Amino acid sequence: MKTLFKNGVVITANEKNEWFECGYILVEDQVIVEVGAGNGPAEESVDQVIDLKGKWLMPGWVNTHGHAAMSILRGHGDDLPLQEWLENKMWPMEAKFTAETVRWGTSLAVLEMLKSGTTCFVDMYDHMGTVAEVVDQSGMRAVLSRGVIGLCPEDVQKKKLEEATEFAVRWNQAAGGRITTMMSPHAPYTCPPDYIQRIVEKAVELNLPVHIHMSETEREVLQNVQDYGQRPVAHLRDLGVFERPTLVAHAVHLEEDEMEILQHHNVKISHNPASNLKLGSGIAPIPRLLERGFRVSVGTDSTASNNNLDMFQEIRLAALIHKGMSQDPTVVPAEVALKMGTSWGAEAVFLENVGSLEAGKEADFIILNPQQAHLQPVKHPLSHIIYSATGHDVEDVYVQGKAVVKNKKCVALDEEKIIYEANRMYQSLM
Repeated sequence: MKTLFKNGVVITANEKNEWFECGYILVEDQVIVEVGAGNGPAEESVDQVIDLKGKWLMPGWVNTHGHAAMSILRGHGDDLPLQEWLENKMWPMEAKFTAETVRWGTSLAVLEMLKSGTTCFVDMYDHMGTVAEVVDQSGMRAVLSRGVIGLCPEDVQKKKLEEATEFAVRWNQAAGGRITTMMSPHAPYTCPPDYIQRIVEKAVELNLPVHIHMSETEREVLQNVQDYGQRPVAHLRDLGVFERPTLVAHAVHLEEDEMEILQHHNVKISHNPASNLKLGSGIAPIPRLLERGFRVSVGTDSTASNNNLDMFQEIRLAALIHKGMSQDPTVVPAEVALKMGTSWGAEAVFLENVGSLEAGKEADFIILNPQQAHLQPVKHPLSHIIYSATGHDVEDVYVQGKAVVKNKKCVALDEEKIIYEANRMYQSLM
C-alpha cells in the first residue's frame, strides 16, 4: 500500500534540519520511501493520495521519560519538594495501585499523548504487562521497563528482578516492533549498590539498555556522597551501569567532571524541565551539555509532577528556560529544540528507525492545522512549532504508517470510557 501525502509543509528534523514549504512524503506500508519538495510521484503510481492543503507534517514527538499510570494522580500532591512529594503523597497512593488502576491511568496518559502529537514514549513503572497491552491496543510506540525499587527484603528484590526480566523478554520487539524494553533500577537512592549490579548483569545477559533516575535533586546527590562516598555519576559508573547503553532521567545537578564521565560513556540524558521546576529540583545545565556535544532529549515525567504530557509545551519550556537562565537568547535555538523532541529523542531511547522523516525510516509523524490565529503568519512553521503551537493543534497522528488519531479522535481508544474509568480509579484510592 503506497500513500502519498502532498501539498504540505514538511519538517524533517533530519541532520540538516531540512523543511519544505511545499513538500510531500511517500509511505509504503509502514516505511517512508521518499521525502522532498514538490508534489512527488505521479498520483496514478500510488494507491492513495492525501492532500494536506498546506497543513504541517512533522515527526511525532518522542517523550523520553515518564510514568504513564501516574496520570491518575494528577494534581494530588502539588507544591511539595521531591522527597516529601514521593514519601507522603505518591508512594502511599501507589501502594494501592492494582493492574486495573495502571490500565486506566496508562490509558489516560496514552490518550493525552497521542492527541497532542507524541508517537513514542518511555515508561518505567509496575504492572508493565498491562501497560504494554494498552500500548499494543492504541497503536502507539513505547520503550518500556519494569521500574525496580530495591528498598525491600532480599526475597522481594529477587521477585522484582524476575518480574522485570520476564517482562523485558516477553515484550521486547512486540506489537509489530512498536514496543522495545529496557532494565530500570529506579535510582541510586532507592536501590542498594549490589542490587543495581545484579540488574546491570541481567541487562548484559539480555543485551538491553538501562534507564535510571539520576542527580535529580541536590539532596539526593549529597545523600549519595554520605552513603557511598561518591556523587551519583561516579557511583553508577563504578557499578558498571554505563557499560550498558544508558538513558538517565533528569541529570540536574552535574559537575564538569561528571559531564566528562557521561560523555565518555555516551550516556543519554532526558531533560524534564517542567517536572524539575514544579518540584523545585533545579534546572539542568543543558547549554553546557550541548556545548560539549550531548544530544539531549526531552521528557515530561509523569502528570503527577508536570501536570500534563503535551510535548509542545515541554519543548517550548526547554527552549525558553535556558535562554533566561543564561541571559543568552541564542542557547537552545528552535532547530535544536525540535531535534531534542524528535531525532535526538529517538537516539536517546536507542531507536534508529524513527525520529526524523527520511527514506527508510518508519512512518511516525503528525499533522498540524496552521489555519489558526496563533500560528500566523504561516511563513515561519519551525518557529511556530517551538514557540507557539500546542498539542491541541494536532489533527492526525500516524505510527508505522497507520492513522492512530484522525481528525483529533483516537482510532483505537474509547476516549469517553477512559476518562470515566480514570476518575473511577482515583475515587477508589481515596
